[in-house]
Amino acid sequence: MKQEQIKTLIDALAASDLAELEFSENGSSLRLVKLSALGAAPAARRSSVARKALAGAIEEAAAPTAASADCLAPLHGVVHLQPAPGEPPFVQPGQAVEAGQLLCVIEAMKMFNEVRADHAGTVRQVLAHSGQEVEAGQPLFRFE
Repeated sequence: MKQEQIKTLIDALAASDLAELEFSENGSSLRLVKLSALGAAPAARRSSVARKALAGAIEEAAAPTAASADCLAPLHGVVHLQPAPGEPPFVQPGQAVEAGQLLCVIEAMKMFNEVRADHAGTVRQVLAHSGQEVEAGQPLFRFE
């Protein structure tokens, strides 16, 4: 299971009124439980609308990803392309990057989540602006 899939599932659970989520794929299993779920209502009383929305997010997370040279936002939040205002960006178009190199951070629920390059390449285009709200799965960078 990829980190992007896990983050998509976490976002989906957080946005729903469900208390927990269990997901299995290719022999891997993941169980997510909201901390506030200790006194939550039983599963039978959960909203069918929330279950349908969560099912859509699970299908999206489980869908095979096409070979793409885009770096996608792993979760919904506000993207920051530089460490602090007035400082140079983490990466710029034309810059070569290594696998695992920090590309940007996404602020979600007052936490900063690092977005790192999945593979080595050259940044061809930056598709987001600092301070922009992005959705999970939205392309942030295009690589060559």
